Amino acid sequence: MRLPLRSTVSELVAGSVVAAAVSLVLQFAAARLGISEPSFAPEALASLGAALVLLITFVLLAVGPTRLPRPVRLAGTWAALSTFTTLALAIPLQATRYYFGGSSTDNAFRLQYMTRAASTWGLSDMNYAGVAPYYPGGWFWLGGRFANLLGWEGWAAYKPYALIWVAVTSVVAFTLWSVVVRRRLALLAAIATSLAGMLHGIEEPYAWPSAAWLAPIAVLAWHALRREERAPRWTLVCVGGYVGFAAITYTLHFGFAVLLIVAMAVVVGVFRVRRGERVWPTVQRMFFRLLPIGVVSGLISLLVWLPYVLATHVFTDNPRSAALHYLPEDGSFLPVPMTDASPVGALCLAGFAWLVLRARRSEVAAAMLTVVVAIYTWFGLSTLALVAKTTLLAFRLNVILGVVLAVAGVFAVLEFIGWLRERVDAAYAARITVLSCALGLLGAITLTQGAIGSALAPSATQAYEDYYPTGDNAKGARDPEQTGSWADDVYRAVSQLTGRPPQRNLLLTTDYKLLSFQPYWSFQQETPHYANPLADYDGRTAEIERWTKARSGQELLDMLQRSPFTTPNVFVLRNQDSPVASEADQERAADPSDENGRKLALNLKGDAFPQLPNVRDYDVFFDPAAFDDPRFERREVGPYTVIALRDAR
Repeated sequence: MRLPLRSTVSELVAGSVVAAAVSLVLQFAAARLGISEPSFAPEALASLGAALVLLITFVLLAVGPTRLPRPVRLAGTWAALSTFTTLALAIPLQATRYYFGGSSTDNAFRLQYMTRAASTWGLSDMNYAGVAPYYPGGWFWLGGRFANLLGWEGWAAYKPYALIWVAVTSVVAFTLWSVVVRRRLALLAAIATSLAGMLHGIEEPYAWPSAAWLAPIAVLAWHALRREERAPRWTLVCVGGYVGFAAITYTLHFGFAVLLIVAMAVVVGVFRVRRGERVWPTVQRMFFRLLPIGVVSGLISLLVWLPYVLATHVFTDNPRSAALHYLPEDGSFLPVPMTDASPVGALCLAGFAWLVLRARRSEVAAAMLTVVVAIYTWFGLSTLALVAKTTLLAFRLNVILGVVLAVAGVFAVLEFIGWLRERVDAAYAARITVLSCALGLLGAITLTQGAIGSALAPSATQAYEDYYPTGDNAKGARDPEQTGSWADDVYRAVSQLTGRPPQRNLLLTTDYKLLSFQPYWSFQQETPHYANPLADYDGRTAEIERWTKARSGQELLDMLQRSPFTTPNVFVLRNQDSPVASEADQERAADPSDENGRKLALNLKGDAFPQLPNVRDYDVFFDPAAFDDPRFERREVGPYTVIALRDAR
């Protein structure tokens, strides 16, 4: 262990503060560029800025140790890493308030969770009122506090908050690697980690930290479990802290980390027994080394999971989640990034070869190889889980595999350079170092430009095209045929009809993006895969379908009163005969033979796993006569009909 406990903790704290401050300053500077889209100017500036940071970093690595004080060197390293990631990511987003992916697909629920967290200091489900949260809220809860500090709405704070976390992740990765390898290796490992994340990982900013930090944590765990004498307590606590952090931010990485560490203990124990140690003492030793990890991680995880665990005892049947019901193409095949005909593929291939060749002599290589084997094992288990009509979302571990192999590739190249320097004339050693740094710089710039220009480009485009809650987007477009352009009018109508603040309204809506920008509660989640198991998604769907049978206002009100669920006080339904309704709705409304054409529509989704897409969309229809009662007040807003229950004020 190259860093004592005190230095590790102080560097983690100080480095995170520096990274957050540098990132925030650079983000506000980037937002003032004011470059109109579409344009390649932001990409050009991002590439140049990132390249300059890399150039300075590699030149300093080639020159060798400086006489600057250690705190100055550390602060410079932290600033360089956070500057590199922020410039590469913030400048392409300089004219939009959205993060990569805008408000579409999965980002819709992420913005919804962030908006919810900013509206309350407690842990709450993103969607359902009075239900203990199921998806880990640690990252989003802290994001809510960040939004409160800025005085921004949750959705608006998501982008700067996510970019800060990307910067902090690179700095923390450097510190964690500094515990197990030399500083220069740690810096290169942190750069490789950041590049791997840009290519595949940072679009889930709440999952990226646990993915980026797993490799050095695995090395620490392997060292602690293999240690002949007493294992260092702080190492076990550090590993437990990581596992607990994963539990409160990204459940899948928590489960994988638990499997990995237990598998490490089993492997170490088997080797000890084969060397002649007795079985029971070996089992006891491994257990007491795993125990602190379990205690620390368990205590941390309870900060987020305790409400849900307590709530599950209320149910006689174990609530089931559809979150694992997803099998995309990259989850159907074993990942082999080391065979790609690209610079990344070459680096991963070198890393894979180094792991296999050095695993017997290097703790670092052995631990990282164990991670690789565990990932492939997880893929196998995920495929076998199809027999039970579920998966383990193995494709989500691709980013960890990419990080591990990329960092291993850096170690392989450096070891080869050292081997080469020992076998050539001393006069050429310095030239080999300079050439190696130049080639390393070229490779890093190539990967950075590939991330900016290709990997992240579609997500950046989405961030500029998606509509804000004000009814326009970053390009100033306002198309009445796009439902997003009516968002501000819908919010205004809900406020006027109910007289309530957003967090006191419960909506039944056909457009779930409306929930991303205002802290409304919703009667139903967009898909069963993001629905809280405690909320009974299927039961709520059946209840909605029952309401559509109402033919009068009194009948609907009676149904709402008898419902086992807390019922909505606002209905936001699709008005099919509106001039700005979708083409499909207008065609249905114009067809005299379609009895649903004159009704108010609501889109529902069902689980279609293992098909792709994994959801089936279908419409249900409310008879307008069901709202013909003085207790309902309605207003048409573009493609929507907004209906509020007067008695609910």
